[in-house]
Amino acid sequence: MVSVLAVADETIESLWSAQVRSLSVDLILGAGDLPFDYLEYLTDALNAPCVFVPGNHDADLTGYSAGRAGWMRAGLPTTWPGPVGAVNADRKIVSAAGLRIAGLGGSIRYNGGPNQWTQRQQRRRARTLTRTTSWAERVRGDQRGIDILLTHSPPFGVGDDTDPAHIGFECLDDVTRVLRPQVLLHGHIHPHGRTPEDLRLHNSDVVNTVGYTLLEIEPGGEHRDTAPTIVRRRHGT
Repeated sequence: MVSVLAVADETIESLWSAQVRSLSVDLILGAGDLPFDYLEYLTDALNAPCVFVPGNHDADLTGYSAGRAGWMRAGLPTTWPGPVGAVNADRKIVSAAGLRIAGLGGSIRYNGGPNQWTQRQQRRRARTLTRTTSWAERVRGDQRGIDILLTHSPPFGVGDDTDPAHIGFECLDDVTRVLRPQVLLHGHIHPHGRTPEDLRLHNSDVVNTVGYTLLEIEPGGEHRDTAPTIVRRRHGT
């Protein structure tokens, strides 16, 4: 089993202190809208890899690439504004701590800020994930499922809200159906101290991880023997 600490949207004082070292964690997942130095602190304190997706309040991280000479953007040397040492999984499928993680960041477009997308734009962005999976299955015979779908916003109608800034993405229905993750972890929807209902989409759990969620998950996508287990959680202030 892999122990995962998933965080989003709201910093938790006990995690941003020496107390966090008491946790035994194999992987940190950031679902967006957190200070990047918070993610860096967790990575260093827990000595665990960090995979994240950007939220609508995060800096624009598009167009950056890492090479031998360092970070580049638009063909020019630059400084990476994201969390040092963390992996940006937006529109990618990455492997960390033995798990396969697909990422899709951002929220619905509501005021023109960074990392905001219309339903049509996010649907187009999401095709990177579904096409990669379909290609792997067709050409390489790779039948491994995705363990975790990491998003900032929830799917439309599954744990989202009705105000213009917190409507979920319609495309996540198809993404979940095609990728078959064990669990979809998202942020963005603040439960204001309440524990939101855990939901299902197709055969995947949908978990709001605003604040934090500590869970254990067996690698192997939909072919694992046991379901993910939520060990501990705290939702907002």
